[in-house]
Amino acid sequence: MRLARYMALIGCLWLTGLPAAMGSDSFPSRPLTMLLGFNPGGSTDMQAQVLAEIMAEELGQPVELLYYQGQGGGNAAAMLAASQDGGHVFQYGHASPFLITPLISDTSFALDSYRFVAGVLEAQFAFVTGPDTPFSTWDEMIAYGREQGELTYATQSPYDRFVIESIMREEGIAVRVLPTTGGASMAPMIINGDAHFGISGGTHTAYTDNGDMRLLASPNRDRLMAYPEVPTLSELGYAIEVLSYRVLAVPADTPEEHVIRLSAAAKRATEDQRFIEVAESRTKMPVVFVGEEELNMVFAEQVRLFIEALEAR
Repeated sequence: MRLARYMALIGCLWLTGLPAAMGSDSFPSRPLTMLLGFNPGGSTDMQAQVLAEIMAEELGQPVELLYYQGQGGGNAAAMLAASQDGGHVFQYGHASPFLITPLISDTSFALDSYRFVAGVLEAQFAFVTGPDTPFSTWDEMIAYGREQGELTYATQSPYDRFVIESIMREEGIAVRVLPTTGGASMAPMIINGDAHFGISGGTHTAYTDNGDMRLLASPNRDRLMAYPEVPTLSELGYAIEVLSYRVLAVPADTPEEHVIRLSAAAKRATEDQRFIEVAESRTKMPVVFVGEEELNMVFAEQVRLFIEALEAR
């Protein structure tokens, strides 16, 4: 039933935006809250702090960060869906909690619970391992997993867990999942060898230069900007390609002019050298600006492909 509902929804997602109530008040009329679905210390937090500063300057109101970790951003997404604050509360982070989590988990929200204000970065996901694991490439890890019969995996979200479990099922390897609350809690598990490998949305950039993390592969459609030597999963023979953005999202009934105002502030941030520096130099993610209409088309295609993968299981 859930899949059938989503198939109906993605048929119209390409439209500029889901219907929103119109408002006449001056926006923003009070301080704003940026929801983050992870603990402080990871790449999302590093970017959000600068993004909030620039957006506050543009909007003329403070933008406070609120950390509400769990389910790879899904807990924060549930909080956002219930918000009645007309865009004064918005979420920043990966798109997967909005798109994929409702397909594979029982949630209080769905695809049509949100509008996607803007994408500001192209996500750079990587599968990482620590400095002392007995493998240094993806193929070596698969061979090791077959020999041992099991691999341990540090995961941040239901989506990447689904991807890894599907791959390891194909490879005939059992996987023991170790949940994390984001990059900040994933890092010590990888570095200390508590997990054979894990997923990183950007935290790895702080650990690769000194060798504390090594990159095995990326699920991205294209090779990583800062690590062009790392193969993609599709290059390794898996039918998986991810084109994902870090986005700002608001509840679906947010007034149109509020969405427009937030979008303009986000665009201003992507042109600010402070945000470009933290994004591209520190967290090594390319800055982009993607508007709501284009995001809806990209996300509709991602959901369609994911539904096909679920139905093929």
